[in-house]
Amino acid sequence: MRLRRLGRTGLKVSNLCLGAMTFGNKEWGCDEATSRKIVDRFLDAGGNFIDTADVYSNGVSEEITGRAIRQKRHQVVLATKVAGPMGSGPNDLGLSRRHILDGIEASLRRLGTDFVDLYQVHAYDPTTPLDETLRALDDCVRAGKVRYLGCSNYSAWQLMKATALARELGTARYDCLQPQYSLVCREIEREHLPLCREEGIGVIPWSPLAGGLLTGKVRRGAVAPAGTRAAVDPMNRERCAEERNLAIAETVVEISKAIGKTASQVALAWCAGQPGVTSPIFGARTLEQLEDNLGAADLVLDEAAGRKLAAVSALPLVYPYDFHARVRAMMGAMKLEA
Repeated sequence: MRLRRLGRTGLKVSNLCLGAMTFGNKEWGCDEATSRKIVDRFLDAGGNFIDTADVYSNGVSEEITGRAIRQKRHQVVLATKVAGPMGSGPNDLGLSRRHILDGIEASLRRLGTDFVDLYQVHAYDPTTPLDETLRALDDCVRAGKVRYLGCSNYSAWQLMKATALARELGTARYDCLQPQYSLVCREIEREHLPLCREEGIGVIPWSPLAGGLLTGKVRRGAVAPAGTRAAVDPMNRERCAEERNLAIAETVVEISKAIGKTASQVALAWCAGQPGVTSPIFGARTLEQLEDNLGAADLVLDEAAGRKLAAVSALPLVYPYDFHARVRAMMGAMKLEA
């Protein structure tokens, strides 16, 4: 496992992040005993970055994660999230000052720790003023309960607005973005990744295996295996039915066979190798899945494989990006004298 800086910060994280969404999930996850074995093996393999959220199994994931790392807390860069509904009341969700301050206290209790290394807002909250959210998060940092801040599922304009406002207010800013990103879902390459590279914001993608589509288990004309996310999650069922996505999955399998790796390793390595990406987040239901994914930590795809994957998964060049491409070509053709 290699280490990378999280954006412009001095925090060093492993180039793969263990996602704890499977922990305690009775439908497609794993029990506590297996979860703890997964955590131990991940740490033994040199990983140090674990991501969870308060809403995962309604807090159970945080509880299991906390118990699993209790004796190794100093080894772990621990990340969790706030914003999702944690009750039925009108103030039990969102990014109000009340919910953020309630949320960090509840997460710390469940995790059994005095602080989290990375506290992320799970989604943009249009019902709460952004300055209220940023000031509440800044108070969590100043109180020593949070070391770094991040956001998840923001649009590029929302992230840039938050970055500029934090600069204006003098508060802690988002040093990390957690977006969806995979060969199947490459939209963040248009705005998010250039923005994060420009502003020094780390990127820790979720679903780099596209909900299991890129693991080699889902093939054209075949039914997704029972117990997998592709079989139980409506979003992933729809994704697995699209011709473009099936073509991408088949290309991943083709490349994996050619280089003697697994499909999961190829898809993870592709994601981890994209400019601006810090650490893709992968989940595991079994130790076998974990070992498979760990095989991507040191895998670097050659140029031929990269070109093949880029071609099969390419996004359509729509406005204004087609216009930008023409301008770049025009500028590149200009001969300037020194």
